[in-house]
Amino acid sequence: QVQLVESGGGLVQPGGSLRLSCVVSGKSFSRYDIGWYRQAPGLSREAVAAITSGGSTNYADSVKGRVTISRDNAKNTVYLQMNSLKPEDTAVYYCNVQLAPGLGYWGRGTQVTVSS
Repeated sequence: QVQLVESGGGLVQPGGSLRLSCVVSGKSFSRYDIGWYRQAPGLSREAVAAITSGGSTNYADSVKGRVTISRDNAKNTVYLQMNSLKPEDTAVYYCNVQLAPGLGYWGRGTQVTVSS
């Protein structure tokens, strides 16, 4: 079983920055593709960014140019650096590991609130 723990969320003013972290248990971290997702109140969960085991990245159009995903295999951690935050970025942010179709693991999420 894989466990994921997100942290780094909080309240930030528009235009501010946050760095989210996701620590993943297990010895196979370097082989995992990992994604960040978010869910705002009343809306479906949506993909934000992803990084493969080889370090390739992709981003949702809504965050391109403002968000960077990275990983540190020595620390079993994936990061999401978010800059130029907007009120519409307000959501609970989750990280996910998908080991196989139908076999995925989620963390409990970290709240990001962008408000003045």
